[in-house]
Parts: sequence; structure tokens; C-alpha cells
Amino acid sequence: MITCIRTNSTNEDFKKLVKALDIDLAIRDGEDHSFYAQFNKIDTLKYVVVAYHHNEPVGCGAVKEYAQDTMEVKRMFVPVERRGQGIASIVLKELETWCIELGYNRSILETGKMQPEAIRLYKKNNYKVMPNYGQYAGVDNSICFEKKLM
Repeated sequence: MITCIRTNSTNEDFKKLVKALDIDLAIRDGEDHSFYAQFNKIDTLKYVVVAYHHNEPVGCGAVKEYAQDTMEVKRMFVPVERRGQGIASIVLKELETWCIELGYNRSILETGKMQPEAIRLYKKNNYKVMPNYGQYAGVDNSICFEKKLM
């Protein structure tokens, strides 16, 4: 059974999962990695979810405020050996629930075109492709999604 905890970016299990995420992204992004990395700092994330299976951290994600009514999903990750078990959807649903509780009604995110697992995850969870926003506008390798939460 997967259980989730709500925490922040000081959580050591979150930090370990993000380190593994960054290694994976460095390979996938190649020379574009430094561009994306600048937008993925975890120093001050207040809304982090870590998923556990028998006390083992098996997934994570976070949200941060993007606009008055909108949270941005960040740092979603499940290790390769744990993929295909629904963990990312559980984490994403917990983040969405938390956003609603905080009074937000929209969720947005960016992922890379070289991350087909992530694209499938978001489509499966009713996220719709939107025009690239903010720093991702005009970035060919990025694909942005949005979802109304209420």
C-alpha cells in the first residue's frame, strides 16, 4: 500500500528522490539541462508530497504558487523500478487535493518532450496541453499542461 505524507523541501527523502530525478533529467535533457535546472530549485518549496511503500520513499512531487488561483506542479518523480504501479498518479492526486484545500482552482506544469512517461501521466490524469507559459514560452522541447481543479 502506498501512503503519502505532506511535507516541505527540507525532507531528506524528498531531497534523495530529487537527486535521482536530476540525474535522470541530465541524461534526457542533454545540453539543455542547465536551462531547465535553473527553474527547479527546491530550497523553498512549502508544499511537497512524498509517497512511501513500507517506509521506503517511492515517489515525490511538489507545488508552488504560480498565480493567485494557480499552482505549478514541480519535481514529480518515481524511480524507474517503481514505475507502472500508479505511484505518480497517487502523488499528483494528493498535490491536487492540497491545492484545492489551499484555495487554488487550477494546476499547471511543464515537462519535456523527452519524457514520454510524464506526458502519459498527465494526460491520464486529465491535464490538457496549453500554450507554453512563462520561461517555457518558445522553448521547443517543452510541453505545458493545465487542469481545472474545481
